[in-house]
Amino acid sequence: MDTSQLAFDDRPSLRAALVFTVFVLLGCGLLYELAGTALGRVLFPHQAQGTLIERDGRVVGSTLVAQPFADARYFQPRPSAAGYDPMAVAGSNQARSNPALRQSMAERRSIVAQREGLPESAVPGDLLTASGSGIDPDLSPAAAAVQVARVAKARGMSVDAVQALLRANTTPPQFGLLGEPRVNVLELNLALDAAATRPE
Repeated sequence: MDTSQLAFDDRPSLRAALVFTVFVLLGCGLLYELAGTALGRVLFPHQAQGTLIERDGRVVGSTLVAQPFADARYFQPRPSAAGYDPMAVAGSNQARSNPALRQSMAERRSIVAQREGLPESAVPGDLLTASGSGIDPDLSPAAAAVQVARVAKARGMSVDAVQALLRANTTPPQFGLLGEPRVNVLELNLALDAAATRPE
């Protein structure tokens, strides 16, 4: 058999494979991504920019990312196993049977109960456990409600006024069916700041 003829005959197949590879790399690896990004910016401009929240021309956070609030005048988010770092999103990956998880929950329960003036048995679960991402921006209405008295006292506001803001910033289940009611902590805290600067 003439091997040189065999090698020559393989060239069209090799050329077709190379053309197909380049087409797939450019089409699926570049053009598809560019088209998806452009379409997302057109159809969902706010979400495509990270759902950033601006106040007075300054970015103060994102509706999708929890952040800690040290001041007693603010509602506190869920604990974070990622240190509220969006570049290191993660849960603790600890099972319920893990003694370290039970210990951290007990410590958090004691801290929250003392901070909010509650019996430890009344502390809602989402103030004890981190979310799977570690940056869940939402709380249950119950977890926000136990913080109302502290926030009202620290701000010199009435409990009724803070509760009204909490109700106004509670999102119902999607389409009335999917998920549970939730409160975006950053948006609630910004509403509190806005109420404090509003003229009487």
